[in-house]
Amino acid sequence: LQELQSSGRERFLLEHAAPFSAFLTDNFGRQHNYLRISLTEKCNLRCQYCMPEEGVQLTPKSELLTTQEIISLARLFVKEGVEKIRLTGGEPLIRPDVVDIVGQLYKLEGLKTIAITTNGINLTRLLPRLKEAGLNAINISLDTLVPAKFEFIVRRKGFHKVMEGIHKAIELGYRPVKVNCVVMRGFNEDELLTFVDFTKDLPLDVRFIEYMPFDGNKWNFKKMVSYKEMLDTIKQQWPELEKLPCENSSTAKSYRVPHFQGQISFITSMSEHFCGSCNRLRITADGNLKVCLFGNSEVSLRDHLRSGASEEELVQIIGAAVGRKKKQHAGMFNISQMKNRPMILIAFQLVSCVLKLLLFFLLPEPALMSYPLCQDALQNPPNSKQWGHTFSHWLTLKASCHVFRKDPSSAFDTKCLEVSPVDKVSVDCQSREASSGSEFCTKDSGSCTEVPRSSDNLTHTDEEGRATMVNVGGKPDSRRSAVAGAVVRLGKKAFGMVRQNQVKKGDVLAVAQIAGIQGAKLTSQLIPLCHNIPLNHVEVSLSLDEARYAVVIRSSCQTWGRTGVEMEALTAASLAALTVYDMCKAVTHDIVIEEVKLLSKTGGQRGDFSRV
Repeated sequence: LQELQSSGRERFLLEHAAPFSAFLTDNFGRQHNYLRISLTEKCNLRCQYCMPEEGVQLTPKSELLTTQEIISLARLFVKEGVEKIRLTGGEPLIRPDVVDIVGQLYKLEGLKTIAITTNGINLTRLLPRLKEAGLNAINISLDTLVPAKFEFIVRRKGFHKVMEGIHKAIELGYRPVKVNCVVMRGFNEDELLTFVDFTKDLPLDVRFIEYMPFDGNKWNFKKMVSYKEMLDTIKQQWPELEKLPCENSSTAKSYRVPHFQGQISFITSMSEHFCGSCNRLRITADGNLKVCLFGNSEVSLRDHLRSGASEEELVQIIGAAVGRKKKQHAGMFNISQMKNRPMILIAFQLVSCVLKLLLFFLLPEPALMSYPLCQDALQNPPNSKQWGHTFSHWLTLKASCHVFRKDPSSAFDTKCLEVSPVDKVSVDCQSREASSGSEFCTKDSGSCTEVPRSSDNLTHTDEEGRATMVNVGGKPDSRRSAVAGAVVRLGKKAFGMVRQNQVKKGDVLAVAQIAGIQGAKLTSQLIPLCHNIPLNHVEVSLSLDEARYAVVIRSSCQTWGRTGVEMEALTAASLAALTVYDMCKAVTHDIVIEEVKLLSKTGGQRGDFSRV
């Protein structure tokens, strides 16, 4: 009955279609018949590329559009020619009256499609009522098919709820169910083939979206995986992949693997923009009209509504805004430099802090001061409020370290660190004539480890102390491996919650493991002078040490190449440790990260190394 009613409605709309409004036609002849309305700024997830963990400063409720204002504006746009409305957020399904809004939109004569974009957490519970109210189409955001990585990305549990929502949509007859996947290098580009395979037995349209810049998401070109690169990767597995026809105003390039139920699409906003056929307008949750996603120019329809503007005046205001729309990307030549409101996007905040931390401790100050980012790391290190007592301890350690320049007239190798009793660790400087290596000794145990010396100079600085990258072009390829470790002391309460998997943010050990693996893959982006190494294998394991109320981390990396993987292993251990801290800091800040160290390495000119 509902299908008959829907088809009858469409026939009526086609028969009674009015000429398209001049007010929604821009100076380039583009007719805007698609309106996206944000119902809320709130979200029940904290995606790392989208929102900081603590959330964002929200607009006061009194400044957001009311239900009646949303319907009034929607009615006006539909009257002028809008045929499709998509409800977005934030997360639209956390708005209490979302079903009522869909029901009222369905009553608007001339509106053909009511769609929603959701993270899927609440979809299973609400979808039957939404479908009954008139919801026609669904897009579900899902950036990974790995449950532990899902928790790492969104900082919340809920993967199974999203999957249930997808299957509920299929069960209720939505065809296709669209799955939006933002592809980011170093994050999820390794899952492209898994997502394609997801369409084999399900009527899905998995839409791979190129990572786009917004204010606060620290976008850079290296994080973007282009449509062509994704397509090439997929065609290596499925060379028979066939292109599908698409509508003129479609933003997607669609493909299907023969005999698969579903299909895949690419949203090429960055590499091959579709501005020439753009038919979209947007209204933000606080009532601002945006004529271009990439622009920061906005017109407050809310203010005009509340000041008593007539319908005719509102149409004139909307028409003027549409008339100012630029030919492409808000008229900007380089959109990566754009200034725009965050799409609740503040990306890779953790990576930024880790970068400062690693620069702060691993490079000598002359090298640090050669780069603006390194200068910032010295002048503005992460403070103790951000990192708790652990970082305060590290700051004390750093302050007690002195880097000595080599004195050509001295018979002693002064290239060493003197460390205060804070950590009770010292490095003994040995005479070059007396020894071919140096010893690392701990005062507590008295044990020493022989460290082969490969050079009397720091390899990553030139004669003037400026940072320089080592040229490995002349080195032979060989098998390289490295193992590193770290320990995170949690205290009794937090340790117990981790062991029982009761931490609110999710499975600490699983998420930290994924973070460590991701960290190893991103090492060359975090440590400026590291080479980008193709890793053959990365393994991160975490175990619980009840005697110390600690998480013990062990990471290993392998490659076949011209330089070692010590830094990759150390980065993996460090990122895993920091993730444990991040997920447990709501329980206690009395957490100590210690014993971050290289345990062993094989391969390379300096030979093998093993810590006793």
